[in-house]
Amino acid sequence: MHAVRVHETGDASKLTYEEIAVPEPRPGEVRVKVAAIGLNFVEIYNRKGLYPNQLPFIPGGELAGTVDAVGADVADLQPGDRVATANGAGAYADYAIAAAAKLVKLPEDVSLELGAAVMLQGMTAHYLALSTYPLKPGDTALVHAGAGGVGQLLVQIARKRGARVIATVSTDEKAGLAREAGADEVILYSQDDFEVEVKRLTGGKGVEVVYDSVGKTTFAKGLNCLKPRGLMALYGQSSGTVEPINLQLLNQKGSLFVTRPTLGHYVLTRDELLWRAGDLFKWIAAGELKVRIDRAFALADVAAAHTYMEDRGTKGKVLLIP
Repeated sequence: MHAVRVHETGDASKLTYEEIAVPEPRPGEVRVKVAAIGLNFVEIYNRKGLYPNQLPFIPGGELAGTVDAVGADVADLQPGDRVATANGAGAYADYAIAAAAKLVKLPEDVSLELGAAVMLQGMTAHYLALSTYPLKPGDTALVHAGAGGVGQLLVQIARKRGARVIATVSTDEKAGLAREAGADEVILYSQDDFEVEVKRLTGGKGVEVVYDSVGKTTFAKGLNCLKPRGLMALYGQSSGTVEPINLQLLNQKGSLFVTRPTLGHYVLTRDELLWRAGDLFKWIAAGELKVRIDRAFALADVAAAHTYMEDRGTKGKVLLIP
């Protein structure tokens, strides 16, 4: 089969498209014939060596496809089943391995492409809005990168929860996408100071929660946008790692809460995984959640796909197609 491997960390040129042996599933595992792969910033961090892996490695965890083979002790999946996961191993390939417990069956009205597009970003938006800070009517949320893959989904889910949403974006085109997703207010941070604008839009009160995937360039000002006892959910670092802070600042700024969540800790049980994925599939089928696939690249063009992501021009989900 063909796969993309990283033999040494670095820039996008370190992604090597090559031919390797097809992997065999072990007990409790499933081999999936991959139809679509979801591209995520974590793979860029992996490729750069920010999140180290044993070299060489095949990046990627989010995929959708059909079951090709099952290992021992797998009873509820069989060859031909349409499945998706955010937790596969070596997704950048024609065939990939996933734990059966981390796979979900796709309903017939959800395509394989949509399955690959929604698992990681969709469940991230789900846990942020329903668990990290459970939004309720009357809350106001600040969503950074409101036109990105998670951003558009998070805006929609926040509105479903009855919250007011203030989104930040970088361009007029992205502002349109954030409004289309349902954002009540949109701030172009390239033109306006988002801290000043948030305070203006909230009458100086601030917001209950900041959902921040940007990191270094937004974190400090984001704390200033929170109400007393507000929560900062820092779930990404596309602009770089946040500098260490003195925890006494949280006291001074209003007894604030800060968390650095990740999806794995919000799908700790099979029931939790099925709840989050099931909600997403139900909302998609009902037309209540729109998943925007921005671009699809051939797997062999993976370096161009990574560069596109790093340039932060994305306006939705980016897929790789074997």
